[in-house]
Amino acid sequence: MTVKQLSLPELADACLELGVPGVGLWRAPVQEYGVEATAKLLRDAGLAVTTLCRGGFFTAIDPAERAEALADNRRAIDEAATLGTDTLVLVSGGLPAGSKDLYGARERIADALTELGPYAEKHGVRLAIEPLHPMYAADRCVVSTLTQALDLAERFPAHQVGVTVDTYHIWWDDNAPAQIARAGAGGRIHSFQLADWTTPLPEGVLNGRGQIGDGSIDMREWRTYVEAAGYTGPIEVELFNDALWARDGREVLAETAARFVEHAA
Repeated sequence: MTVKQLSLPELADACLELGVPGVGLWRAPVQEYGVEATAKLLRDAGLAVTTLCRGGFFTAIDPAERAEALADNRRAIDEAATLGTDTLVLVSGGLPAGSKDLYGARERIADALTELGPYAEKHGVRLAIEPLHPMYAADRCVVSTLTQALDLAERFPAHQVGVTVDTYHIWWDDNAPAQIARAGAGGRIHSFQLADWTTPLPEGVLNGRGQIGDGSIDMREWRTYVEAAGYTGPIEVELFNDALWARDGREVLAETAARFVEHAA
């Protein structure tokens, strides 16, 4: 998504040119290009698929909506397995229309994971709950902290359900370092993502993720926390940013790689 202006073949070429060894994918461009075709493209290029994003949106109350969400998540697990990644990132869903019940919404997430965890395990895929900043709690994700994410994940085996640690969403939380240690002790850090916090936030706030080094977050500090917790997996950069998307994608990817080396390596 950092360079969504690039087609998947262009992305593969740019990663090879820059020495980027893997890529986290989103479902929409993969489905458009074809899941099998994407898997072959990246396999032939020697690029690992680090994660697939996203599953989730489990909080619907209506039975038909819930059934469709579960079916879509099974499809996402199938896609992840085809692409060769072992991690499906989950954005759990916001409050249903007219509801103010955060606790009930989180329990419906747990109910969904009870059904999906074994299905994912059967396909060699782990589910990674991503807590989102509290500004998204109403409409996108009622899981706002690593504490809440781990309280859900720990109801299930670690090889089925863990968490995503994303600097953009947790940097403000004084409890997050201890929760990263908790997640590491349980083998539940399934994904680690970087994005910076810049202000003012844009209208709608979704596409306000800052380029590494442009904002308030000490990326190297958060990498230290995650690695001290035992994480040795890929580090992704995930930026939703209209200004970056308006630029040449290869230029943005090169800049992002350079910023990673400068601020997080």
